[in-house]
Amino acid sequence: MSTLRLRLTSAVLETDPALLEAAAILRSGGLVAFPTETVYGLGANALDAAAVEKIFAAKQRPHWDPVIVHVANVADARALTLAWTEAAERLAAAFWPGPLTMLLPRTARVPDICTAGRAKVGLRMPSHPVALALINAAGVPVAAPSANRFGHTSPTAASHVLADLDGRIDAILDAGSCAVGVESTVLDPTTDPPIIYRPGGITAEQIRQMLGNVVVAERKISDEAPPESLESPGLGIRHYAPRARVVLVESEAELNHALAHESIAHRVGVLLPADWTALRPDVTVLSWGSWSDPGALARDLYHQLRALDDLGVEVIVCPLPPADGIGLAIRDRLRKAAK
Repeated sequence: MSTLRLRLTSAVLETDPALLEAAAILRSGGLVAFPTETVYGLGANALDAAAVEKIFAAKQRPHWDPVIVHVANVADARALTLAWTEAAERLAAAFWPGPLTMLLPRTARVPDICTAGRAKVGLRMPSHPVALALINAAGVPVAAPSANRFGHTSPTAASHVLADLDGRIDAILDAGSCAVGVESTVLDPTTDPPIIYRPGGITAEQIRQMLGNVVVAERKISDEAPPESLESPGLGIRHYAPRARVVLVESEAELNHALAHESIAHRVGVLLPADWTALRPDVTVLSWGSWSDPGALARDLYHQLRALDDLGVEVIVCPLPPADGIGLAIRDRLRKAAK
């Protein structure tokens, strides 16, 4: 298979030839990678089980890991649920379009393969204009996990998608880099209290302002916990991981201790926050940004991890930012990458 790289050429998305070609591929049962505000997704017609099966094959994704279904409007989301709750209505009004996925009871229209047989489907309305235009043009809800090999670092640019999936998917709709840079928040608003299974672009603080008491799942993954029991995408085994081994630190002193230890036997890279110093001259340093701008840290995280991989380091030492706002999502991704 030769992967088409489709580039937008028109100021009017709805009539852009590249977007219309991508929509036609989705309608015909093919796979299209496309940008969202979070990361690039690998899309298929969510109502076509055979098309969704191709996502699992291309990504080498295990079938126990459910995929998120993307819609272009709230009415289409309601049509896929057995119970569109008052909480779901409030959350959609506040955060859709945007990086929030809601787990809701599904209708029989949603194939089992999308949910790994579970009773709830993850629904999201992305805010990226290209994603919305593509879903509208396709005329179907679009199942789309991140457009990378399973477990690898998520893609925030078309080049990242091609590095993992070139020749394995029909097309990629190239529309530049993603603005948020980490995946959507996954929330079940039907439980009491509501549960955040994956922190993301909509923060726990924002959700609490809408719903009051909300808990963040602290599920520890172990060999005794079968993956089939996981409630959400991104909860399981090693995820978001570069080729290099990831070592996490909480302070500048820990960082320099880790650099000294790891560089004895390995080529070492570091994501270095502003105002921190890497004391060893023999490590590869990439500037990451400031703790005071966690949004920029999230946007650049996967890009910088991939850049260090491309530079051939064997170990990446990375500080964990404060667990505030989107910093909680960054910590979640790094901890899964370091498993």
